[in-house]
Amino acid sequence: MPSSFAFDCQARCSHTQARAGILQTPHGPVHTPRFMPVGTLANVKTVTPDQLATTGAEMVLANTYHLHLQPGEAIVAEAGGLHRFMAWPGPMLTDSGGFQVFSLSQIRTITEDGVTFKSPRDGQIIHLRPETSIRIQNALGADVIMAFDECPPYPSSRETVQAATDRTGRWLKRCIEAHQRSDQALFGIVQGGVYPDLRQQAALELAALDLPGYAIGGVSVGEPPELIEKIVQATTPCLPDHKPRYLMGVGTYREMAQAIAAGVDLFDCVIPTRLARHGAALVRGQRWNLKNQRFRRDHSPLDDSCPCYTCQHFTRAYLCHLIHAKEMLVFTLISIHNITELVRFTQRIRTAILSDRFRQDFAPWLAPHPPMAAGKDPAP
Repeated sequence: MPSSFAFDCQARCSHTQARAGILQTPHGPVHTPRFMPVGTLANVKTVTPDQLATTGAEMVLANTYHLHLQPGEAIVAEAGGLHRFMAWPGPMLTDSGGFQVFSLSQIRTITEDGVTFKSPRDGQIIHLRPETSIRIQNALGADVIMAFDECPPYPSSRETVQAATDRTGRWLKRCIEAHQRSDQALFGIVQGGVYPDLRQQAALELAALDLPGYAIGGVSVGEPPELIEKIVQATTPCLPDHKPRYLMGVGTYREMAQAIAAGVDLFDCVIPTRLARHGAALVRGQRWNLKNQRFRRDHSPLDDSCPCYTCQHFTRAYLCHLIHAKEMLVFTLISIHNITELVRFTQRIRTAILSDRFRQDFAPWLAPHPPMAAGKDPAP
């Protein structure tokens, strides 16, 4: 691990594999387990950096593929890197672009050298190689960068997944060779689809490379939640215990709790801001549609126990009004609350691990089915 990085485990659950730790980065510590908001284009949608800091967020994501297309990594580098460009002083992580390439399945071609695709912006032909992804991420300057990987869709045949997993391993070695900055930690990504033995084999091969950290990728691509749980449970025991583990693209209550119980430390997802743009709030494990007329005269905060700016200043009735009036402020207010909600969820789990009460305090989320109050929308 680079000298500016360290991962220290502070406490372990006596009944599960959950652990509370601290990931040290050049831009500050990340207290794990931790939910990380997604700022794809160097911004968390509708939220300013100062507002984001009030949510308790410690580490933010940005995306290599999207920033390469707009504005281009050279412009970000000229600005002094992502931290200065988007005015976020804390730790940052950039995804490699592999998942976005997966989503462009109709307009891309994968070969051993890399991926060729048409830019959805202007139709330009772009060739993205493992070396290119690392070069872009080196220029962007995030604290943690991700290896370029091939993410097979769900469902896929075992042969297809095996080929993608093997190629991801070969691409990782090229990423390691291309990586030029000692102040950035390169994480490898475990692929393997829904096949536990492929996941375990890939995890063991990556672990042998002694990387600063490891991610479990290729989940939340269409498979049911119970398969995500099985994937995580099969993979984490094969990853080094003294390195951080990151479950990519997962930010739902139950899936995070289950993954933490298996030993995962970091999570990211677009859920909090995406739901906000559809007028939905996350409240104590439930998803509320604030367009609903039942909120029209409800003058209580979203959650009277929530410390966020929205809950401290505004009511459900006001948010309902803003939605029906099509006022853009509502996207910011709900996003602030939703991000705070998911960060607090992982913070509460961390506190429970430190006091060895994780299994007791979060038993409903560790059960086979997530809790849901009658008459409420299910949590995401």
